[in-house]
Amino acid sequence: MARALYKGLLLIADGLGDRPVPEMGSKTPLEYAATPTLDRLAREGECGLMDPIAPGIRAGSDTAHLAILGYDPYRVYQGRGPFEALGIGMEVRGGDVALRCNFSTVDAEMRVIDRRAGRITEGTRELAEAVNGVEIEGVQCFFKESVAHRGALVLRGEGLSHRITDVDPHAEGEPIHEARPLDPDDPAAVRTAQVVNAFVRLSYERLNDHPVNRARREQGLPPANIILPRGAGVAPHLEPFPQKHGMTAVAVVETGLIRGIARFVGMDTLDAPGATGGVDTNYASIADTLARALQQYDFVLCNVKAPDLCGHDRNPHLKTQVIERIDGLVARLLEGYREPFYLVFTGDHSTPCSVGDHSGDPVPVLLHGPDLRGDEVLRFHEYACARGALGRLRGGDLIPILTQLMGVQEKFGA
Repeated sequence: MARALYKGLLLIADGLGDRPVPEMGSKTPLEYAATPTLDRLAREGECGLMDPIAPGIRAGSDTAHLAILGYDPYRVYQGRGPFEALGIGMEVRGGDVALRCNFSTVDAEMRVIDRRAGRITEGTRELAEAVNGVEIEGVQCFFKESVAHRGALVLRGEGLSHRITDVDPHAEGEPIHEARPLDPDDPAAVRTAQVVNAFVRLSYERLNDHPVNRARREQGLPPANIILPRGAGVAPHLEPFPQKHGMTAVAVVETGLIRGIARFVGMDTLDAPGATGGVDTNYASIADTLARALQQYDFVLCNVKAPDLCGHDRNPHLKTQVIERIDGLVARLLEGYREPFYLVFTGDHSTPCSVGDHSGDPVPVLLHGPDLRGDEVLRFHEYACARGALGRLRGGDLIPILTQLMGVQEKFGA
């Protein structure tokens, strides 16, 4: 493996892009935020807009990261569940079906009151232990908690299929859904849907009156009284990223999803102490961990989750504060790692506060490092970056742009 001439860092602010917010003078949270470090890097580097997958496509964090890392999600993506499961340390074998899950709150009529159970942060291990390892119709059901309200379910047995619908209705005030086979004539999908539905019913029976939830009710908190699976999938076969791009690689991660994707593509992973995946994450610790990672590896991937959470919560002012903290993270990183390197700063998708979910709006992208041509962009935000030298590119363009600058890309042709 050739030694890179320069190190490279891909720093992704999850859900970074947004739309104009009336109470912010029709500015986006990023435009409204005070970001002196990112603005300086924009003046010194090159900027543009990026469609993570393609124009107008509402990318998930999983499909967006696959595309950005150079894997065609239309060809390799078979569901998010395996990434979540592997990312939190679960074993995923060939033939297993894995699903990402939420601890949620439902009423007696199985209507969703809170999809995230008040963003529960304590007691989830005890709740997971109450359902982990059960067997339903000859299928072993392994469940493990992840960060906050998240978890993963792995089904192991004969005759299973990932081609089923979600139980999670993806909206509050709605009744939970029954998992159904995408093809009612597929016996494996029919069987899998039945097992998933039985697991959901069992989770309510075991969790509704669990001591953790009795305590939460006494504290006026919503109980995490059901588990809602979604995103069923099987593990894809992917060429390892270090082999594909000819460089050592590591991911500094906050969430199980990104850890799982990194492991699937053969990256090492590092945890930053105090990184929570929430707005309370330790930004200084992430910066220091990135500086250490750049000393050891050619390529570093990092996803900071908090902007996306603020977009989902429709909270533009908190999203602005989070973006300002990320600007401080970048400033601290540049103080901690003084060698020349290439930084790509962008989002994996837009999560507009007016929408409360992912949108197909492009995200701003910034490239900074030695020996760049530069452009006339003076600030880092959606409108300014639209005038940048990088133009409008797709997620799959980022790694080739970066690797040729880093000096690890082979020439195409004679």
